[in-house]
Amino acid sequence: MKMTARPINFKFNEYLNKGYELLKKDFGNFVLAFIFCMVLSIIPFCGIMAVGNFYKYCRKVNKGEQANPSDIFNFDDFAAYIIFQLIIIGIVFSIYIPMFFVFPFMGHGEEPSPVLGVFFIFYIFLIIIVIIFLSLKAFYIPALISLGGVKDIKTAWNMSKIMTKDNLLSILLFSIVISFLSQIGILLCGIGILITMPYFYTTHYFAFEDAMQQIEYDEIKEIGQKNEY
Repeated sequence: MKMTARPINFKFNEYLNKGYELLKKDFGNFVLAFIFCMVLSIIPFCGIMAVGNFYKYCRKVNKGEQANPSDIFNFDDFAAYIIFQLIIIGIVFSIYIPMFFVFPFMGHGEEPSPVLGVFFIFYIFLIIIVIIFLSLKAFYIPALISLGGVKDIKTAWNMSKIMTKDNLLSILLFSIVISFLSQIGILLCGIGILITMPYFYTTHYFAFEDAMQQIEYDEIKEIGQKNEY
C-alpha cells in the first residue's frame, strides 16, 4: 500500500466518540498499556516511541487482532524516534539561544532597560507561537512513523505539513479539548489519570488512523476506477 500526502478531512467529534468506545472495549488492558508507557518513558529518548507503540496497540485492538500490553516494549522504531527527538532538542536549543545574550543585561542588581524588557516579552510570545505552529505542523509525524512505516523524518515532516494544510485550527482545538479532559484525571486525586490519559491516546489514535486511511493509495483500486471510465 502506497501513501500520497494530501490535506486531511479532520473529523473532530468522530475521534472523540471512537476513542471512548475503543477504551471501553478493553479498558483494563489499555490502563496496563498506559502504565507500561510511563515505565518505558523513564528510559531516555524512549518517551515518544512508547506513545507510538501505544498507537500500534490501539490499532491491533481496534482491528480485533491479538494484542498484548507488553507490545509497548517494542524498539522497532527506536532509530526514527531518537532522530525525531534529537531534532526537537536542537530546535528548542536554537530557539532559546538568543535569551542567553539578553539575561546578562537584565541582572547585576541594575534596573533592566525598558527596551530589553519589551524585547524579552515579545521574544517569549514569539517562542510560544513558533512552538505551537511547529507542533501542529508535525502533528502527524508519530502516525506516519508508527502506523505508516515512514522512517525518514524529513519525509514524515514534509508529508505532515501537507496533511495539516487548512486543518491547523481544528487540530489546535482538538489538542486543547483532549488535553483539558486528560488533565481532569490529575484533579481526581491523581488516580484518575489512569482513565483520562488512555483516552487522550485512543482519541489521537483515531485521528491518526483516519489520516492514514485518507492518504493510502491502493493501486489495484485505482486501476479499477480508471477502467470504469
